[in-house]
Amino acid sequence: MEQAELGFNIVEKLLALTLLGTEWVLWLLLALSVISIAIMLERAIFFSRIRLDYTRFTKRLNRLLADEDIDGAKKLCEESQSLESQMVLQGLNHAELGVVAMAGSMEGFRIGEKQKLDRGLVVLGTLGNNAPFIGLFGTVVGIIIAVNNLAKDIDGGFAVVMAGISEALVATAIGLLVAIPAVIAFNFFNRIVKRIMANSEAISRVVLTYFHEQQGVEKP
Repeated sequence: MEQAELGFNIVEKLLALTLLGTEWVLWLLLALSVISIAIMLERAIFFSRIRLDYTRFTKRLNRLLADEDIDGAKKLCEESQSLESQMVLQGLNHAELGVVAMAGSMEGFRIGEKQKLDRGLVVLGTLGNNAPFIGLFGTVVGIIIAVNNLAKDIDGGFAVVMAGISEALVATAIGLLVAIPAVIAFNFFNRIVKRIMANSEAISRVVLTYFHEQQGVEKP
C-alpha cells in the first residue's frame, strides 16, 4: 500500500508540473533563438574580419621569400588579421632562432587561435541537436493538458482535445525553427574553420621549406 501511495503521489506531482502549461517552453525556445542569432552575427563579423585571399597572399609571400625580402614578408603579414598571415608572422619573428623554433612558434599559434575560431560553435551545435527535443517536450506537455481538460469537460469532446493539441504543436514548430538555422550556421562556420586550418598548415610548410633550404637543414 505504501508503495502504491508513493507511486500515486509521484504521478500526481508530475501531473501538477505538466499542468503549469507550455508557455514557459516557448519562452525558453525564444531565449535560445536570441542566443543563436547573436552567436551567428558575432561569428559572421569575426570571420569577415579575418578573411584572407589565400591565393593572392601565398603568391606575394612566395615572391618576397624568393627575393629574400623577409622584412617585406613581415609587412605583408601585418596587413591582415587572418590566422594564416599572423601565424607566418610568428614564424618569421623566430627565424633567427632556427627552423625548429619557427615550426614550434607557428604550431603553437595555430593551436591557440583555433580556440578563437571554434568559439560559440559548440552552442550552435547543441541548439541544433536539442532544440527540437525541447519543442517536442512542450508538445507532449500540451497534449497532457489537452487530455486533462477533456477529462474535466467531457461534453467538450473532440474539439477540446484538438484545440489543445494544435496549441501544443506550436512548441515543436518553434523548436524546429530554432534548430534548423543553428545547424546550417554550425556547418557553415565549421567548414570555414576547417579551411582556415588547412590553409595555415599548407602555408606553414611553404615557409618552413624555404628556411630549410636557406639554412641547409635536413627536413625532419
